[in-house]
Amino acid sequence: MKKLINKPEDFARETVEGIVLAHPESLKMVNGSFHCLVRADEKKAGKVAIATGGGSGHLPVFLGYVGYGLADGVTVGNVFASPSAEAMHEVDKAIHAGAGVLHLYGRYGGDIMNFGMAADLAEMEDIEVTEVLVTDDVASAPKGKEDKRRGVAGLVFAYKVAGAAAEKMLSLAEVTRIAQKTVDHTRTMGVALTPCIVPEAGKATFSIQEDEMEIGMGIHGEPGINRTKLQSIDDVVTEILNKIIEDLPYTSGDEVAILVNGLGGTPKEELYLAYRKAQQILTEKGIKIHRKYIGEYATSLEMAGMSISLLKLDNELKELVDAPCYSPFFEQTR
Repeated sequence: MKKLINKPEDFARETVEGIVLAHPESLKMVNGSFHCLVRADEKKAGKVAIATGGGSGHLPVFLGYVGYGLADGVTVGNVFASPSAEAMHEVDKAIHAGAGVLHLYGRYGGDIMNFGMAADLAEMEDIEVTEVLVTDDVASAPKGKEDKRRGVAGLVFAYKVAGAAAEKMLSLAEVTRIAQKTVDHTRTMGVALTPCIVPEAGKATFSIQEDEMEIGMGIHGEPGINRTKLQSIDDVVTEILNKIIEDLPYTSGDEVAILVNGLGGTPKEELYLAYRKAQQILTEKGIKIHRKYIGEYATSLEMAGMSISLLKLDNELKELVDAPCYSPFFEQTR
């Protein structure tokens, strides 16, 4: 392991401490705990609050999407590990502004269990909680079993759209409906070239040969659908984007937002190569790109690879995806 860190067991805590020190105008801890972060600005009475959370190692996910027009609070676990239900409950209490709390997070077993317990604790204190699980990873379960899929970079669209709905002071039921609609309209698939190393483990999460790549691998190194020899970026994008398009399906005349996401160790030049081919394919199929995001939005430490996400838009979702938002990691002004 070759990393610029101190003690491996301090990695998650010290990362959060550095972020809060750098951005005190935007983020603050709850009760001095690095596991619990909320927006630093004043709560807006009567606004639906959005809580998210999960393991460290995926910046900007999860805490990078706490801010105006996004989520209101986040619970941070150790690397690739779910945070506790008690920490989640502290965040719920801190962000609740009288209109209830939406738990919005990726579908992973530990998070489901702990967010469920946190919701039970909130109910005991008369805080209404709803839940939407992001399930955008096409590679993780077959069509027809979308509710069994993992949440990956499509989380970004869910935060963006649900956060905009909450800023409009819509009800908890409406924010929840819109968040679920966003998830239902989002599909993602990725490719990994290298593993990553969890600091406390000190070794790679999986092994892959220098001349291999894995299509559909998850952001923790979960198995994909196909391990092959290295292919050109045009061939990779063609394979994963066609699987995404066929899955919803997306058809001629649709408008989409597209996210080309680096997994932590991919040069931005390669992401633009991927976007170049993706736009070509979508244009040929009569699918219009309304908004594009290219960069690192949901990573896996230093893993090399990329993913593509599409969000199918209608007038309602288009207005919300275009709304302004701000966090130290994600800003949109128009």
